[in-house]
Amino acid sequence: MALKDIQSTGKKDTRSGFGDGIVEAARSNDKIVALSADLLGSMKLNQFIKEFPERFIQCGIAEANMMGIAAGLTIGGHIPFTTTFANFSTGRVYDQIRQSIAYSGKNVKICASHAGVTLGEDGATHQILEDIGMMKMLPGMSVVVPCDYNQTKAATQTIAGIEGPVYLRFGRPSWPIFTKEADFVFGKAQKFSEGTDVTIFACGHLVWNAIQAGIQLEEKGLSVEVINIHTIKPLDEEAVLASIKKTKCAVTAEEHNIYGGMGDAVAQCAAKHFPIPIEYVGTLDTFGESGTPDELLKKYHLDVPDIVAAAEKVLARKNG
Repeated sequence: MALKDIQSTGKKDTRSGFGDGIVEAARSNDKIVALSADLLGSMKLNQFIKEFPERFIQCGIAEANMMGIAAGLTIGGHIPFTTTFANFSTGRVYDQIRQSIAYSGKNVKICASHAGVTLGEDGATHQILEDIGMMKMLPGMSVVVPCDYNQTKAATQTIAGIEGPVYLRFGRPSWPIFTKEADFVFGKAQKFSEGTDVTIFACGHLVWNAIQAGIQLEEKGLSVEVINIHTIKPLDEEAVLASIKKTKCAVTAEEHNIYGGMGDAVAQCAAKHFPIPIEYVGTLDTFGESGTPDELLKKYHLDVPDIVAAAEKVLARKNG
């Protein structure tokens, strides 16, 4: 499929994909329970509570306690899904996750909404940009960052069957829907186009921006490969290496600090096996601020023109 043929079928927030996905998963698996830290509406849990009131635990504004409860529930064979904002899912409770969940390999699904700068007006204290790095460094922790409503719904259902702790990251704003649920395969990168000049690796909301950037680059006569790294850990190294051996340069695009994120994972893979020039599109060692999602994507250089510029820069490095 050509990039220009990828069409949005509408817009919906990825957190709604989580809310609908956990209901579907719970209908087929009675071991699934949902925990909330006083944010059930923001996390789209109303339908889950309506259908499975006995499988919902309201922990209140006590996120560390929620992680401990979740760890304990796994001992009885339950599959707990913890739900709150990404900042409170990671930064506030990192010690509890490390000690009570990751260290003993507990089967907890840490589901985190409102990640990145597209959280918007709530500002820097809520816009965590370090969480991917924090979570992928934990031994045994899987990290999944889906790109739209459909993929978030599919990922939510899939991780219920993945043994061990999983971090699932999604967001607040309405965003284009452009994938099919069936296309999501845990641990396998999703390729949107075949190219020979440059690879753009992206995750989360920036996958759509990467596709739009790829269209603009193709209009300039370039051959662009766009790959969605929705599963950051375990990384699909086979897909990464197959692509960069063709294009011999890459751009990584993510709504996260350039330190410790998806770009670092791709670069580490390349450095070990097939070193190439890489340019990063991400936040540059900074906190966010209050603003609309679109304003913040522009200000922090996460927008379509920034991906185009990074691709042109890395192509110049490759050909220089």
